[in-house]
Parts: sequence; structure tokens; C-alpha cells
Amino acid sequence: MAQLADAATAPNPFAVDPDDDLPVGLQLTLRLRALIATGRLPAGERLPSVRRLAEWAGVNSNTARAVYAGLEDEGLVAGQHGRGTFVAEGVRTAPELEEIATEAIRKALAAGLSARELAEVALVCAAIPGDALAAAAPAPGAIDAAEAEAIGVRQELRRQIGVLERELADFARFIPADLPTAPRVTSAHVAGVEELEQTRDTLVAQLSEAHRAAERRAGEEARRRAGEGVAQDAEGAGPLARAMGWWRAKR
Repeated sequence: MAQLADAATAPNPFAVDPDDDLPVGLQLTLRLRALIATGRLPAGERLPSVRRLAEWAGVNSNTARAVYAGLEDEGLVAGQHGRGTFVAEGVRTAPELEEIATEAIRKALAAGLSARELAEVALVCAAIPGDALAAAAPAPGAIDAAEAEAIGVRQELRRQIGVLERELADFARFIPADLPTAPRVTSAHVAGVEELEQTRDTLVAQLSEAHRAAERRAGEEARRRAGEGVAQDAEGAGPLARAMGWWRAKR
């Protein structure tokens, strides 16, 4: 029953927005490319029929058929006569793409930006040759075991930093103004392990101090409320109650 409930509330992965600036056919193509690239639709997976895809996506059958034809030209899907359309064997997948994308979107939204703005800038940056991007994307076969390990460490540190930044956002008002902050980046570059560790450790210190400040603030507020409550009842209470009310108010 739980699986049925989850299925009923899960979003439709093929639904497109007819009011979006992008044509519905392109939207559907991008969705299917993303599902295949992240391995959500693995090699050999049978895709919906043209009619069913059109129904689920809210487009006409010609659009759905054209989308499949385009993906087949790209080698991402393969049509089998009488059987349907399948994800092509041997397609390259990178499940980490989903995590990288969602983390970038979270940061963009936290900064008051939209996912569309992020995507547009990312596409433009990727299309412009530059040393920073070249350094971030070494040639195939150029990464040795040590560098591959370093990349994995950097990815994990970035994940930890993202988690800390999201948690810290809820305690921003409690961070003392004189507390050291993470180092500022003044030029585009690929952050190394040492720099990422420094950023993470700084965020940990900020979060720890913010937690302590929040606890102190909560304690002071609780004592203040307790003092106000006792003071309201002090007029008809004994001398000890009145003394305790005064004492709590002074703490």
C-alpha cells in the first residue's frame, strides 16, 4: 500500500510546461536525456509507447514521435520493430550529475536566484573557452589514481560544505560579527583540498558558535518569561516567591 501511495504522489517525469519559453518537444527531449544520462532510465529499459508518452507529457503524438526519432539519431535510444523503443545499450551514464545539479540549484535558490538563471549562465560559461574550465576538465586518460582520489575528496568536501551552508542559513542571526569567515575567492579557479577543508572547518566553527549563541538566547528568553510570569503572580504571593521573581529578572 505504501508503494501505491508513493506512486500516486510522485511527480510525472515526462510532464512538460506548455507555458515555458522552451518548445514542448525540446523540454521532453531534455527530460529524457537527463533521465538517461543519470541512469534513471538504464540501458535496455523499455520506454513508453509514442501514444503513452504523448499522453503523459501532454503533447501530440507527432511531437512524441519526433522526440524519439531525435534521441535515436543521437544514439541514446533504439527502436525495435514490433517491440517499442528502448534505451540504447552502452550509453554513458553519470549518476553523480543529479547530485551536482541539485546541489547547484539549492545554492542558487538560497542566493535568491532561479534554476533557469543558473542553467543559462552555466551553458554560457561552458561555451566560452577559458583556463578555469580547461583546468576543471582534463583530457580523457590524463587523470591518474592520485588525482582521481583527490577529485573524490573535493566532491565530498563540497557536499559537506553545502550541508553546512544550508544548516548555517537557519542560524545566521546568531553568528557573532567578529567570528572568522570562510576565505573569499578573488579569481576563478578550481578549489583544492586544503582550501575546501579550510572552508569546511570555518563553517563548522561558525555553526558551533551559532548553536551556542542560539542556546544562550533561548535560555535568556526562557528565564525572562519565567520572571515575567512570577512577577505577575508576586502581588499575592509570599516573600520568597517575590524574591525569586526579582532574582530571575536580574539574571
